[in-house]
Amino acid sequence: MSIYNTSASIESGLKKIDWARSFMPAMSELQRELENEQPFKGVKISMSIHLEAKTAVLALALKAGGADICATGCNPLSTQDDVAAALNSLGVPVFAVHGAESDTYTSHLIAALEHKPHLIIDDGGDLTHILHEERPDLAECVLGGCEETTTGVRRLRARAAAGRLHYPVICVNDAQMKYL
Repeated sequence: MSIYNTSASIESGLKKIDWARSFMPAMSELQRELENEQPFKGVKISMSIHLEAKTAVLALALKAGGADICATGCNPLSTQDDVAAALNSLGVPVFAVHGAESDTYTSHLIAALEHKPHLIIDDGGDLTHILHEERPDLAECVLGGCEETTTGVRRLRARAAAGRLHYPVICVNDAQMKYL
């Protein structure tokens, strides 16, 4: 079951997603390739991201590639309720509400992890933290993940140095393309 602001305008969110997609030709091409090849068929992915139009395009590309995907916000203040509603209407379960309090935000993260993902897309390291510290029972299927932020990467490297990182993680900040 999804958790999002059901009074938010799906139409407004769909317009934002379409607008963002129109400025993302590489992602559109990638989505076409993923749709044809289905490399994520049977793979569960949980995303903790800034839930807005550009990241919705990413979620939909992964879904087109066969992924069983769900999304939650990585920052309650960046969640766009209309985009969350639109994403949910397109078949991506969403657990996020703009302005969620700390306990609610944490419950949204846990709901995304109860999806029993194989892959984690994390922004800030909150999903990884919960899997390792609070809900290791939800990590049994996790094969790996990626982390986008400097803060999250620092948290991961500290965990790895202590021998407490239980799956491989790609640090997006290490990619030369991020700087280009």
